[in-house]
Amino acid sequence: MKLSKDARKLSRELFKLSFSEGKLNEASVKTITQKVAQEQPRHYIDILKAYQRLIRLEIGKMHAVVESATPLDQAATDKLLGELRGKYGETLSAEFKVTPELIGGIRVKLGSNVWDSSVRGNLSRLESQLANA
Repeated sequence: MKLSKDARKLSRELFKLSFSEGKLNEASVKTITQKVAQEQPRHYIDILKAYQRLIRLEIGKMHAVVESATPLDQAATDKLLGELRGKYGETLSAEFKVTPELIGGIRVKLGSNVWDSSVRGNLSRLESQLANA
């Protein structure tokens, strides 16, 4: 079922109320969710699903997944994490994974953004350029 205009608008308003001092407040999210579930406004399930999606996307913006072909040494992880936190805020968390399929280089996923400087990514881009030529 398609989300109604009113339900989408209400979920966005609830999302805005979930912040305090510019940061997502877990207590506010819990309170808002309980209040909506208790009052059960029209299409409240759709409102909660849209609200959950917005919260999930916001949380994803504050968690980076760093993939590398080989394990990164402590100095490299500290430098990369420091640069990411300098740009996106000190509350950024990071997860480091070893993905041998990358062949070399790293790939960083932060929310819906992906920065790929891996050999596998470069080969894939080259392959698609040759296929389109």
